[in-house]
Amino acid sequence: MANAQASPGGVRVKVQRFGSFLSGMVMPNIGAFIAWGIITALFIPTGWWPNEKLAELVGPTITYLLPLLIGFTGGKLIHDVRGGVVGVLATMGVIVGTDIPMFLGAMIMGPLGGYVIKQFDRLIEGKVKAGFEMLVNNFSVGIIGGLLMIGGFEVFGPIMSGLDKVMAAGVDWIVGAKLLPIASLFIEPAKILFLNNAINHGILSPLGVDQVADAGKSVLFLLEANPGPGLGLLLAYMVFAKGAAKRTAPGAAIIHFLGGIHEIYFPYVLMKPILILAMIAGGATGVFTFVLFDVGLVAPASPGSIFAILAMASRGSYVGLIAGILLSAAVTFAVASVILKSSAAEEVSLEEATQNVSAMKGKQSYASALVHDRLDKVDHIIFACDAGMGSSAMGASVLRNKVNKANLPIKVTNTSISQLPKDAQFVITHEDLTDRAEAQVPDAIHRSVTNFLNADYYDQLIEEIKAERSKIS
Repeated sequence: MANAQASPGGVRVKVQRFGSFLSGMVMPNIGAFIAWGIITALFIPTGWWPNEKLAELVGPTITYLLPLLIGFTGGKLIHDVRGGVVGVLATMGVIVGTDIPMFLGAMIMGPLGGYVIKQFDRLIEGKVKAGFEMLVNNFSVGIIGGLLMIGGFEVFGPIMSGLDKVMAAGVDWIVGAKLLPIASLFIEPAKILFLNNAINHGILSPLGVDQVADAGKSVLFLLEANPGPGLGLLLAYMVFAKGAAKRTAPGAAIIHFLGGIHEIYFPYVLMKPILILAMIAGGATGVFTFVLFDVGLVAPASPGSIFAILAMASRGSYVGLIAGILLSAAVTFAVASVILKSSAAEEVSLEEATQNVSAMKGKQSYASALVHDRLDKVDHIIFACDAGMGSSAMGASVLRNKVNKANLPIKVTNTSISQLPKDAQFVITHEDLTDRAEAQVPDAIHRSVTNFLNADYYDQLIEEIKAERSKIS
């Protein structure tokens, strides 16, 4: 029975971890993608200010710079800087061995390079004589990186080129057949499982960049980033919900729509899972509208804020973009309103949702059961999320203000789960990500929340810490 209960969570955690790794190669380099997108939008022949000389930056950037950045980041995730260097060398072989932007190849060869050099370093650990360390380190990177570069050029390049063309052709066919709205059936539920960054930056962004290279824009950048469905959901909560959900929805709507932190609305769907139907309906409506108006972005919109989307819009796309966002919000609002009104008698609060999730998991929730052990010694609290930039930063900001007002000597920061330090003392995550955080730093105190804006929970935590410290003094 225990194995049966653990299996779904184990699969979910593995999928989240893999998705996080994919997005982890792209997200640190989003600024470079945006820079390329701005240059493309401005200076290509169909841009706002065509400039033949400056447009020469577009090709080399997408062909060499962006894939190499991804390759380095992928290798570094596996084995720090040495892994990154070998990852770049392996990626370079794939780039030269193809005639298209090689993002898919970079996401494979980068981590492969890091993995190979990591295994080599493990093999020779403790076996290199004193004085020869630098020689071995430099030549091992050079030889292994060179071999992987040749392998990338001769073997992986043609394979990756063929695979990339097949995927691009498939996407083009789906777009041409007007079937792209169906993607919402998969994207919206996956987002709620905290796979949003993996979908957007691990899958859609690389394919979208390929489309921009050919057509100057891509609708794929909008499939996950569209803030309309989330806005519609939160507006419905503002009007028809009760209790804490109704009180927090306005602030969440501002953070989601203007700040681009989509994770903020996930708990509101998890409180009433049938609301995923509203998200799918709104998402599909938005995609249909975008395709109908033939709009797209020139680079990923990250975060998915209305400001970022409008900034990355291709020339002539603004009317269709705004229409798609507004219509997706309206449809989501309409469907969510029906669902919320029909179940008003059995409304579930944020706090009750925590307890329900705990019961379904067969274990006690960290958000409802406080562990007092070692709280008096805590001097650093870390918020962790999938990317370490959105919801965790928001939660850390809320708690940091409360810690400062309470005059507690506690540092509050945020990071991604994969970058949690091994000596972390106290970690706060969303409940759907806690299993991953526990696996990363099992010796830390772990707490789960259903909503990073849950000020009441942070007040409770502050009081608990003060109480534990008063016992010592």
